[in-house]
Amino acid sequence: MPHCIIEHSSSIDSKTLIPLVFNASMESSLFEKDGSDIKVRVLPFSHYQTGIIQSAASPAGFIHVTMRILSGRNTEKKLMLSKLVLKSLATLALKSCSTSVEVVDIDRASYSKVVS
Repeated sequence: MPHCIIEHSSSIDSKTLIPLVFNASMESSLFEKDGSDIKVRVLPFSHYQTGIIQSAASPAGFIHVTMRILSGRNTEKKLMLSKLVLKSLATLALKSCSTSVEVVDIDRASYSKVVS
């Protein structure tokens, strides 16, 4: 765990986002030390609207990361994870881009998993 789902405007290179989110997740020390439980995936969007369209040719970009983690961690740890990921993404120094991170609990009692 976690499942890190990165939604972003297609004008941003997915390949640059994956290691930033992975490494920030590792830095949090909330997961396996070798990173074997961290899963990162991306969903680029070519059709979207963020607020008022500034230009049809180049709308403002966005990155939104959902960090789905098993329940049981306190608010401070979740906030720390969120801020680490946001800080890591800020190193891209993107212009006209909204970046957000949310941490969502997965209910331990109903979560099922098989590794084959």
